Amino acid sequence: MKFPFQCFACLMLCAAGSSFAASPSSVLATYQIYKSGINVGQIEEVFTRSKDHYTLISTTRAVGLLAVFRPGKIVLSSNGLIDAHGLKPLNFSDIREGEGGKNRRAEFDWNTGKLTLIQQAQRTVLPLPDGTQDRLSAMYQFMFLSLDKASSLSFNMTNGGKLDVYNYRITPDQSVTVPLGTFKAQYVASVPEKGVNRTEIWLAAEHANFPYKMVITDPNGDKLSQVLTKFDLVP
Repeated sequence: MKFPFQCFACLMLCAAGSSFAASPSSVLATYQIYKSGINVGQIEEVFTRSKDHYTLISTTRAVGLLAVFRPGKIVLSSNGLIDAHGLKPLNFSDIREGEGGKNRRAEFDWNTGKLTLIQQAQRTVLPLPDGTQDRLSAMYQFMFLSLDKASSLSFNMTNGGKLDVYNYRITPDQSVTVPLGTFKAQYVASVPEKGVNRTEIWLAAEHANFPYKMVITDPNGDKLSQVLTKFDLVP
């Protein structure tokens, strides 16, 4: 997923202004997760904006037979600031019920330019690049960007355990069909690379570039899909 594209920070500067003013005060979203066409999980997400601060919580639960073997839930949370460039995370956590050894946290210190990754007793401090997002805020940052004239996108993202650069190409004027209907969409996808997962995201252009569908294809061709089934956006 790594190739030279226009930097995410530069793209956010171009998107400043109207996107910031028009960003929603809250979003409630529910996704169903499918693996090889079988419903295996559900995600419920809540985004809340209070002036120049935001809070994001995402809760994932297994469904069906998988719930018998994995009854615990996964809770991702992100909170931070909102400025003219969009979301600016301060704290991120990935908490896995019943699997405490996999819990992760990230602390963003924008004043000193340091990112601290915390897993169990280990703390790793890294330089904090401008525009860095966490695993959860990255999907909501699309609401603050103007992608109409963009053909590519590159940004830094952390999952609490590491910091990577993610690069995508953007194809406008596409469509996406989910249980809520068919919508005009921006298609955002990583370039296929041997031995690397490929990510495809459909952003509903009519609804603040919100991610309506995402598909991750692993090197073996197996697909994991996340499809929006409920959506409530409050301006």
